[in-house]
Amino acid sequence: MWVFALILAWPMLEIGLFVVVGGWLGLWATLAWVVLSGMLGVGLIRWQGMGALREVRGGGGIAALQPMAHSALIMLSGILLILPGFFTDFIGLVLLLPFVRTGLIAMLASRVQAHGFARRRGEADWVDAEYEEVVPARDKIGGVTRPSKWRED
Repeated sequence: MWVFALILAWPMLEIGLFVVVGGWLGLWATLAWVVLSGMLGVGLIRWQGMGALREVRGGGGIAALQPMAHSALIMLSGILLILPGFFTDFIGLVLLLPFVRTGLIAMLASRVQAHGFARRRGEADWVDAEYEEVVPARDKIGGVTRPSKWRED
């Protein structure tokens, strides 16, 4: 039931803030704020998305969970800044503060358990397997496979 009340309260709060703050700022300043906060949000998502991609490519592992959580919260901040509204902009700007993110991560970490893939002692880094090279029909000339420049003999 509280989720339904929250879904109803959020747009009502945003509309009320638009009326009050928009009346105080004026039309053009309000529109400029909405456009600039949206552009900031898009920029944050692009910047943080590329950083997260670099981190995933770097291997990361369990040690990278906290930086990835910071990245996720910054991306959430960008999404909130894209949404038009003063309340969502306020929450998005607050999420940009590092100590707020650290506190939120600590609070969520107490409720969430992370499991990773850890290698057991003595396990090798390789897999013993057999393979057979399958050559597509387009690479065969008269039933004979033409040589490939990557073929290992």
